[in-house]
Amino acid sequence: MTAPTLTPSVPGTPPQAPLELSASALRWRRLRRNKALLAGGGILLAIVLIALLAPWISPHDPYFQDLAYRTAPPVWYDKGTWLHPLGTDQLGRDYLSRLFYGARISLLIGISVALISGLIGTAMGMAAGYFGGKTDMAVSFLITTRLSMPVILVALATVAIVGGSLWVVILVLGLLKWDRYAVVMRSATQQVRSLEYVAAAQAAGASTWRIVWGEVLPNVVPQLIVIATLEAASAILLEASLSFLGLGVQPPLPSWGLMISEAKAYMFFSFWLIAIPGSALALLIFAINLAGDGLHQLLTPEERA
Repeated sequence: MTAPTLTPSVPGTPPQAPLELSASALRWRRLRRNKALLAGGGILLAIVLIALLAPWISPHDPYFQDLAYRTAPPVWYDKGTWLHPLGTDQLGRDYLSRLFYGARISLLIGISVALISGLIGTAMGMAAGYFGGKTDMAVSFLITTRLSMPVILVALATVAIVGGSLWVVILVLGLLKWDRYAVVMRSATQQVRSLEYVAAAQAAGASTWRIVWGEVLPNVVPQLIVIATLEAASAILLEASLSFLGLGVQPPLPSWGLMISEAKAYMFFSFWLIAIPGSALALLIFAINLAGDGLHQLLTPEERA
């Protein structure tokens, strides 16, 4: 039986940990030091859990109307009651329950719009950045054409013609907000395309699909994540704006923008009807942007120093 081989060590130096443990410890250290990701991710995770568990944690049916309890104040007011901790709206619907269900709609719109516009913009930007030439000219023309059209005006006109609904808003915003993906992915792909490992893959005879999918895309993911968080937050704000104007999510769905719109007539008498969904909307946007900035710092090597 052969005795195990021992790695000699220099006298006076402490024994070194295995490379795998050192790399794992380094990743955890970077994560613990990333305050933006921890704070933003924690808030965002809490909102996601509230949205997922809304049917079980909501104290009331968000659509049930009790006209005897219209515009009941929150519990911290003198006339408030724990039956409705955040009060009720103008139709007597429990505000806490509608707030929980409204998180579902906001997250659904943000994620769906980011995915639709991300697929369109990333494909166009990477094609323009990698192939160049006429492809780049065509994509640049489409980007310029899209940037010449204000998103909110086009969305308002389209929704006014087609009709407002949850899925119409998602589709319209998804087809309008791809330009930022295309611009950033085009620039990032042009930078990555000139690097040595891409040239080595081309010299080795790798197919274009293999190079774009295996070499280019993984190296532009940090930029893609940042754009996705910005676009998700922007889509949520645009949906709230459309719903506030009456052309977005339609009643009785508990959209936060629609809740603000329905409460604008009561803003001088029942201020909490606007303050509560407005604060929730601001907190969600803040958490998404903070988590996106933290992910960018974690994934981008030059940001780690």
